[in-house]
Order: sequence, then C-alpha cells, then structure tokens
Amino acid sequence: MWSVGRRSYPPRYVQQARQLTEARAAGEWLRAGSQTVQQQALRDFDQAVTNFYGGTHRRPTWRKAGLHEGFRIVGLQAGRVEKLNRKWARVRVPKVGWVKFRLSRPVAGAKSYRVTRDRAGCWHIAFAVIPAPIPVPGTGEVVGIDRGVTVSAALSTGERLNVPTLTRGEKARLRRLQRRLARAQKGSNRRAKTKAATARLRAREADRRKDWVEQTSTRLAREFDVIRVEDLDIARMTRSAKGTADNPGIRVRQKAGLNRGILASGWGQLVQRLEHKAAGRVEKISAAYTSQTCSRCGTVDREARGSEAVFRCRSCNHAANADVNAAVNIAAGRAVTARGATAVLVAEKRELQLPTSA
Repeated sequence: MWSVGRRSYPPRYVQQARQLTEARAAGEWLRAGSQTVQQQALRDFDQAVTNFYGGTHRRPTWRKAGLHEGFRIVGLQAGRVEKLNRKWARVRVPKVGWVKFRLSRPVAGAKSYRVTRDRAGCWHIAFAVIPAPIPVPGTGEVVGIDRGVTVSAALSTGERLNVPTLTRGEKARLRRLQRRLARAQKGSNRRAKTKAATARLRAREADRRKDWVEQTSTRLAREFDVIRVEDLDIARMTRSAKGTADNPGIRVRQKAGLNRGILASGWGQLVQRLEHKAAGRVEKISAAYTSQTCSRCGTVDREARGSEAVFRCRSCNHAANADVNAAVNIAAGRAVTARGATAVLVAEKRELQLPTSA
C-alpha cells in the first residue's frame, strides 16, 4: 500500500509486476500461464484504481466465476492475425497457439484484442479497431428520436421501432428455467445446467438487441445529416429504489420492472453507436417537457396526453401519436422552460456545423 495524506492506495503496477515475477518463480501453476496476459491484467487493475480515485469511475469489483471472464492482449502480439477465407481467420494466442474464429468484419490495424467467455459458455474475441465514421449523406434531413419502453425508438418521421425480444415460447421456457433454478440446490450439477440454459436464452436476447442497435444506427447515420436525441442520464434513471434498512424505498418491484424495460430497450447502446458512426452529427436536446409540448403550436399542456399512446392538444386540436409528437419536438431542438414559455428552436441559437463528407 502507498498513501498520500490520509488516503491509502493499493500497490501500483511497477510494484505488483515485481511481486508477479516472484510469484511466478515460486508457483509452477502461475508460471504455466502467459506472463503477457498476467501483466496486462495488472495494468488494467492499475488503470481501474486510477479512474476510481480520479472520480470518473466506480470502485473496481472482484471478478466472479462465470462473469466477465477473459483476458486482453496488446502490443505486437495483437497483430498476429491471419485471414483464412471470407468467413474465417485465426489469431495466435500466447501459451495457446493458433485459434480459429469466425470473421464478422475485416480486421485492420488492431492494437489489441480481448478474449471473453460469456455466461452461456461461448467464447468471443473483440479487436480494438476504430472504424471510420459514416460519411454525411448531404440531404439536409434532421431526425429526432424519442426513446421509450413500449416503443423502443419513435422517429420524427412517424416510424416506430422496437427491439426484438424473446418469442412467446422462449419467454415461457425462461420462466420454467427460473423456477427450476430457484428449487435447485446450490453447487449441484442440476443448478449448473439450469444456469447455463438460462444464460443461453439471455445471450440470445442480448444478441438480437445488439444486432438491432447496429442496423438501426447504421441506417440513421446514412439517411440523416443531423440526429437529435434526448439528453438522458440512464445510469441514474435505472438505479434501484429499494433504499436502505433505515430508509427503505417505495414501489421497489415496479421500479425494478421499469429499469429492466429501459435496459432491454437499448437506450444507451443506440446513442453510443450513433455517436460512433455519425461522429459530430448527434445532438442531445434537453428532455424537459418534450412529451407535453404540442409539436404544431408549441403549447405546453400536461393534460394533453390522455393516454400513453395519444397526444391531443387542447389549444389547436392537433392529435398525434404521443411518442412521435415528442420525437418531432426533439427534431426541432425545442427547449421549453419550466414556466411553459414558448418553445425556442435551439438550432436558431447557433449555426449548425456539419462535418464534410470524405
């Protein structure tokens, strides 16, 4: 440990690397592993500790069996990749040798890669490559996206998109597996098999959500010059409501269900991939009163939403889908004050600077 003032910090990387060298000399089981992988794990831990004490990240957590299992390779060894054919390639993993993997996209200029094993027992390899952003289409079109739980993404064009989930049969099987898991004895083979079957269904759902995010973000980046979304703090919105023993929360189960719905809709993933693919063309608009403002006359009326799906303005009698109405407000860049003042176009306050296409 080392300390600054009254704070004590874990050993830094240099000290831990010396300890690793001594441990490898004393333990044959540790010496059998790749020193590169072990040193990189220490570097990752040192970076995680630095981020935590810097106030930018949470406290590092212990790794758990079956969760976040994997390792990272950096440097020249990360470039040892050979393409076999259109679908397959192989990579040289230290202490393992050549490993064949499914080539989902071209790998060029990779500086590192990470090999991980998910809960379903499947191995994945991800190369750290920064792809070029999608060129600006030059159409001058602007789109607003309203994210929700019932409708995953409502566009200002009137289109409503939903993340594909498990089928009815798959959901029924998941419920049966969860009940079986609750009855299984901890540490038994039956429990391990049930957890693996449950993880396979969860992985299938996550893969469908990720594929939807990739296809949707690519299409929006290719069709629109500017993409506007609500500025939402998703991490804060999905915090648990159970509170503490002294100050317990209320409506905990309802809040947990809402949190699951938000995370299952891929709100954060969609905006993150849009910022990658449409770099410099994604604008975040204040979410205040966008769902209560009429997109035609700009009147703010809390009673205009008679239901979750219908918006009906009592000033100009404009009727529209509630999510699409909010998306139109987002597309216009409207910022409404808490007093219900007239909507002001954000785009009028500053000159829009669009990146030029390559």
